[in-house]
Amino acid sequence: MTDKLLSIRNVNVSFKTATGLRHAVHDVSFDVGNGETLAVVGESGSGKSVTARVIMGMLAPNARVGEGTQVIFDGEDIATFSEPQLQDIRGRRISMIFQEPLTSLNPIYRVGDQVAEIIKVHRKLGKDELKSEVIRLLKEVQLPDPEARYLQYPHELSGGQRQRVMIAMALANNPELLIADEPTTALDVTVQAEILSLLRQLQKAHNMAVILITHDLSVVRAVSDHVVVMRRGEVVETGETQEVFHHPQHPYTKHLIASEPKGEPKPIQKDAPPVLTAENTRVAFKLKTGGFFSRKSVDLVAVNDVSATIRRGETLGVVGESGSGKTTFGMSIIGLGQKQNGPVTFQGDRIERLSRKELQPYRTRIQVVFQDPFSSLNPRMIIRQILEEGLIVNGIGASSRERLDLIKQALDDVQMPHDALDRFPHEFSGGQRQRLAIARAIVLKPEFILLDEPTSALDLSIQAQIIELLRELRDKHDLSYMFISHDLKVVRALCHRVIVMKSGSVVEEGNTAEVLEKPKTDYTRRLVRAAFDVVA
Repeated sequence: MTDKLLSIRNVNVSFKTATGLRHAVHDVSFDVGNGETLAVVGESGSGKSVTARVIMGMLAPNARVGEGTQVIFDGEDIATFSEPQLQDIRGRRISMIFQEPLTSLNPIYRVGDQVAEIIKVHRKLGKDELKSEVIRLLKEVQLPDPEARYLQYPHELSGGQRQRVMIAMALANNPELLIADEPTTALDVTVQAEILSLLRQLQKAHNMAVILITHDLSVVRAVSDHVVVMRRGEVVETGETQEVFHHPQHPYTKHLIASEPKGEPKPIQKDAPPVLTAENTRVAFKLKTGGFFSRKSVDLVAVNDVSATIRRGETLGVVGESGSGKTTFGMSIIGLGQKQNGPVTFQGDRIERLSRKELQPYRTRIQVVFQDPFSSLNPRMIIRQILEEGLIVNGIGASSRERLDLIKQALDDVQMPHDALDRFPHEFSGGQRQRLAIARAIVLKPEFILLDEPTSALDLSIQAQIIELLRELRDKHDLSYMFISHDLKVVRALCHRVIVMKSGSVVEEGNTAEVLEKPKTDYTRRLVRAAFDVVA
């Protein structure tokens, strides 16, 4: 691990835009040894992925690489290589795994054909030999039933299975260096643990060097030998992982480490009344099966006999893997999803059978904040229009001036400046957009907010800010939350109680601290181990 496989020196990258050159990476240098795992960490926009693409020679056409940039791989400066020379290295000696496998895999080609294509570029194998090699790779990445998966399309696989296919493609030609760009960010904690454990096993088996790009410090601490901390395109700190974590030198590194979710929620009043109660909730979807002449309708039960009570000022966490029924349960009980069976009581009123029109008076009192604020904010409307729309629809505010005062108060509550009102959603960062999505919810003075994975797409430090903001708003306005998440660290910091869902049913529930510290079921223990131990 002492020999240098890769040394990058004085990497500078700018992008030519309509308003001039935008500097993305400035004088970045670091080394990667044979068989070593180097983590590159930093918030979105810090230049992590751009630096990786310099190594691969895969920058966008408007990128400009500085003249002094060196990428020395196995003794050769590949920054000077021609495109044909780089093509000979890519996928053979250096491979890359991207963040979102569904967008990286071609949707019209079968999985087996896509893995085979990588092999065919660099090796000449017969048809049968090629298929055997692909199935061997799919077995090596522990994809279940690889012969069947060979014939499937990407959309027929789960997120974790698609990521395994991407790893198989990256390892197809036994590379010396693997670059993994946020390979687990979009995955559940249990799947994340499986993927990271798999990468460790494969790294040892193939003696690969790995560059792991991530903003998850728990992952960095668990799997990397050395770490490079980047901010605004520059390296601010580098060193052995444990040394950097135990004795960080740069204020930004200290800030990142301190941003991991901490603390616990303030206790609610013992006599706090229930705000929302759902009993024996069942949600089923009708599926059509069979051929043209033998069509059958069957029920797919997404939520099965789930009950929950949320009291005033309380936050209930709903956790579980993708497909466990968390979001379906939450959306159905507030009338935004599939119709469900089972009584739902909001502030003493039964609402489960109300029509859309009859639910209208409750829409100001029950609000939702979605996972991706960029998708949930209308890109054609300025922020004032987005925040004012709900007020107008619900007849709140006697005049435009009065509505503007309410909007400004909501912006103050989420700590956003008033000059945001005349800007469009794309002009804000991810964390700012999530604050604006929260402002849109609280401007209507709700009593209950459903929060559907509101922090999962955010960097660690931004995530910490949003958690603190939600705490402040809950205490200030005496709000009740249902917090849907698969991030147990966030749940521990924010939620009073938690229910754990699997395959549409509740497998465990109770006080958050009790459930996370002394889980009673194997499934909850697996979730907790994956969230807090990271690598099994």
